[in-house]
Amino acid sequence: MKTIKKMTTFATTLLLALGITACNEKDNTASTNNAPKSTAIERIKQADKIRIGVFSDKPPFGYVDKDGKNQGFDIEIAKALTKDLLGDENKVEFVLVEAANRAEYLLSNKVDITLANFTVTPARQEVVDFAKPYMKVALGVVSKDGVITDVKQLEGKTLLVNKGTTADAYFTKNFPNIKLLKFEQNTETFEALRDGRGDALAHDNALLFAWAKENPGFGVGVKELGDIDFIAGAVRKEDKDLLEWLNAETEKLGKEGVLNAAYEKTLKPIYGDTTKAQDIVVEYK
Repeated sequence: MKTIKKMTTFATTLLLALGITACNEKDNTASTNNAPKSTAIERIKQADKIRIGVFSDKPPFGYVDKDGKNQGFDIEIAKALTKDLLGDENKVEFVLVEAANRAEYLLSNKVDITLANFTVTPARQEVVDFAKPYMKVALGVVSKDGVITDVKQLEGKTLLVNKGTTADAYFTKNFPNIKLLKFEQNTETFEALRDGRGDALAHDNALLFAWAKENPGFGVGVKELGDIDFIAGAVRKEDKDLLEWLNAETEKLGKEGVLNAAYEKTLKPIYGDTTKAQDIVVEYK
C-alpha cells in the first residue's frame, strides 16, 4: 500500500509539474507573439546601416565609376538621407538593381529604400509605397542624328526599351504597331542603339539629354512624350514609419538646398546651361 501511495504521489507531482511547464510555455509563446515588432527605422538603426537600391549603369543618375565607387544624382541623395538618419553618410550599403527588379528587391527585403530613378506609376503604387518626389521627368526618344522627330515615324520600325520601365509600359499600351526590342540593363539597350539593332530608343528624357551630349551622332528628336512623371524613393508598404520619415526627409532636403546641390554636382556638368535645376528637381518651399 505504501508503495502504491508513493507512486500515486509521484505521478501527481509529475503531472502537476508538466502542467505548470506547459502553461508556462503557453504563456511564454503568447507573450512572444504579443511582443511589439520592431519598426523599420529601429531595425535600420540596430543594424547601423541602411540598404539602398541604386543603378550601376545609368549615368549621371546612378552608376559605378572606374574606381568601383557609386556616383550620380541618386547617390548624392542617398548619402544625404543616410547622414541624417544614422549620422554618417558612409553607413549606406548600395545594392545594385535593374529596372525590372526594383520593386522585387524591396518586397524580398534585399533593400530598405529604392532610389533608382524610380518613376511613380499607379501600377507600382499597388505594390510599394512612394515617398514625396525629388525629380520630374517625361519620356523622350533618341535616334541616330535625331531623325525620329515624331512617334508616327516609328511604325514598322524597332524601338529599344528597358524591361519594366515607363517607356515599356507606355509604348506597349499606346503603340502596339511599334516593334519593341527589350533589354534588362541600360548598357545593353544603348549598345543596341549604337550597333543599329534598333531605329530609336525610348527612355526618360532627362537621361537621354545627357546621353546624347556624350554620344555625338545621336539626338533627342522627341523631347517630351506623354505626361510629366515624378521620381521618388520607395519603401515596402508595411514600413509606414520609414515612409513617414522619408517624406519629411525629402521635403527637408529640398528646402535646405541639398537636392539643388546634388543637381549642381552631378547633372549640371552634363546638361550645361541648356537645362536648369528647376526643370529637373522638385522644389519644396
